[in-house]
Amino acid sequence: MPNLNMNDNKQLPIGVFDSGLGGLTVVKELSKILPKENLIYVGDTARVPYGTKSPDIIRRYAQQIAFFLLQKRAKMIVVACNTASAVALKTLRGLPVPVVGVIDPGARAAILSTVTMRVGVIGTPATVASHAYKKAIRKYSSRAKVWEKPCPLFVPLVEEGWLTHPLTKKIAEEYLRPFISKKLDTLVLGCTHYPLLKETLSSVMGKKVALIDSAFETAREVKQLLEKNNLLNASSKKGKLTFFATDRPHSFSRLAQQFLGRRSIQAKRLTFDSI
Repeated sequence: MPNLNMNDNKQLPIGVFDSGLGGLTVVKELSKILPKENLIYVGDTARVPYGTKSPDIIRRYAQQIAFFLLQKRAKMIVVACNTASAVALKTLRGLPVPVVGVIDPGARAAILSTVTMRVGVIGTPATVASHAYKKAIRKYSSRAKVWEKPCPLFVPLVEEGWLTHPLTKKIAEEYLRPFISKKLDTLVLGCTHYPLLKETLSSVMGKKVALIDSAFETAREVKQLLEKNNLLNASSKKGKLTFFATDRPHSFSRLAQQFLGRRSIQAKRLTFDSI
């Protein structure tokens, strides 16, 4: 594992990873709030989705990718995956660089949003089974009532690009039906893929229900940690974005270009041998 002198490496990249495309929501916010930072993104498209896998496997995948990012001399690692944040963050905290997850920022945003203290959480089966969001939300307010629901089909629908497909709406209606009677005023999108379904989810839940996307809050936390550790990139140049995908890099590049509004994304293939 590389030995990093944190005070001398402000221009080193921030490593970001997710099971697939969903973490691009975090990349998008990081690029807005920290335009000078260099970012390396890994989408583990060969093993997506994480949410249906066992905790031990998720931790192993997360450690493999984190080690790859350390080999790339990342000065910080952002776990832009709710499942990995829920299951593997404690393990990754032992790395020699700051590690940021997406659950605490999302939980704080939910408490700031809710008036009725009635909050719903949707996520992958692994995230929901961990109750990580419920615990984090209750940590910020013991008065909050939290209902959780796994939505395993959302990730493959996003990866397929079926963001507003009629079938996607029907599946969303089926998943979210139990929440309608709970009179929620806030719904946490507990997977970084889910913000890509905001239009569909909002049409099912209604405009009075706030949808919490933790990407912005995560980007703010990253900025605060960089400032705290004196790691903000002081370069006058715009940061460089580098992308890796463990499978179908061309498909990943095409979808990433559409989502990020960039024409020049060419993801590199990351093989398991290199991690």
